[in-house]
Amino acid sequence: MALIWGRHPVVEALRANRSIDRVLVAESVRPDGLIAEILQRSRERGIRVQYLERQILDRLTNGANHQGVVAEVAEYRYRSLGDTIQLSKQASGLPLILALDTLEDPQNFGTLLRSADAVGATAVIIPLHRAVGVTPGVAKSSAGAVEYLPIARVTNLAKALDELKRHGYWVVGLDAAGTTLYDATPVDVPLVLVVGSEERGLGHTVSASCDLLVKLPMRGHVESLNAAIAGSIVLYDVWRRRGFV
Repeated sequence: MALIWGRHPVVEALRANRSIDRVLVAESVRPDGLIAEILQRSRERGIRVQYLERQILDRLTNGANHQGVVAEVAEYRYRSLGDTIQLSKQASGLPLILALDTLEDPQNFGTLLRSADAVGATAVIIPLHRAVGVTPGVAKSSAGAVEYLPIARVTNLAKALDELKRHGYWVVGLDAAGTTLYDATPVDVPLVLVVGSEERGLGHTVSASCDLLVKLPMRGHVESLNAAIAGSIVLYDVWRRRGFV
């Protein structure tokens, strides 16, 4: 079993019918809002609710901002690349897949998951090594979006992108070294948006697997935007140019 915490991650896990063994609630928390829904859904599903001192929850979560609720859940189940391709074929409208190249910060990963879910992305692909996976911190920062996005973990991201191209996807990398502006890429095709790591951007082999490298125009003094902000801007632009469908 694993732990998740925070009101949005726990309630979304309940809404998505994720396997939950037990819900732990701080004795001092008020039973209203999302806490009330968590308690009600737990009762309906026969999930045991246990009230504990807040300090115990603090220790269980290593001092994280758990908002008075923790859940013991089944380990996150990653999808295979084949599953991801199949699910995207079944999606309504043109597929949009988000691929992340060695992203290491849980906050950035969670933010991108939240943005991807908001624009209706069909799946997310991450590398197995040198990248953050689905952790409690990621679930918290995604506000529960992790429960609704199929996430595939692959051993070689460049090869996965090549496989997606063989299935008709156009692979666009977001990189400061890109020669094309982010809003000039075609969106009337199945699309993969690749976002690089916070420090290094896209790796060489991943960059070489992209059909096109795009960049965001910059006017101020900083050289680039945070990976999560930049990726979110491009995700929303693709959705906008597809007519918000």
